[in-house]
Amino acid sequence: MTMRTRKLIGTFVFLFGITVYAFVAMLVSTIVEDAHWALELLYFTIAGIVWVAPAAILIRWMQRPDGPATDMPAE
Repeated sequence: MTMRTRKLIGTFVFLFGITVYAFVAMLVSTIVEDAHWALELLYFTIAGIVWVAPAAILIRWMQRPDGPATDMPAE
């Protein structure tokens, strides 16, 4: 798979994933909305940072260099 294809797939996966994550985070936030302010602060801090790890893995995969070309004619 070429880097260009990985970037296209990764872009759509990222957009879908971050959208789902945001909705799930908002749903969970309704549970902690009446909690102590410190618990709310802790939740929103963690929820705001957790998405970075999967995004970094996805971006690393998208940036992986292409392998050697096998369809090139020998010289």
